[in-house]
Amino acid sequence: MNELKGIIESTESDEDLTLAVINVSGKLFSAIVIETPDTVSYLRKGTSVIIFFKETEVAVAKNRTGEISLRNRFPCPVKRIRTGGILCEITFDMDGAEIVSVITRRSVERLDLKEGEEAEWLIKATEISIKEDNG
Repeated sequence: MNELKGIIESTESDEDLTLAVINVSGKLFSAIVIETPDTVSYLRKGTSVIIFFKETEVAVAKNRTGEISLRNRFPCPVKRIRTGGILCEITFDMDGAEIVSVITRRSVERLDLKEGEEAEWLIKATEISIKEDNG
């Protein structure tokens, strides 16, 4: 599980949903959660939170052109590639924080991913969960 600490910068709610913008070391993440500031107290501006998301939900792009609907897109160097028979584990270095993606070996080959080069990892706002940072 990928976990990053951040601070909620803003929230926008509609019915039972909240779009939260979280600042993680200067990078802005968007997360859509099925809660509101009225139902959970930590969904307020200035609250320290932890965002987390599964490795299998992290997509990878290389030499991407054009627009895309995903808000959470972060170019980073590929730190490590662990290759298996079907799946590969790609580790990105996001300013010292490790972000892990699990994609197929065929995708790694098609993208011609290499350790040390720049690629982009992406995650949908609906795949990010938020919890209060109690530590």
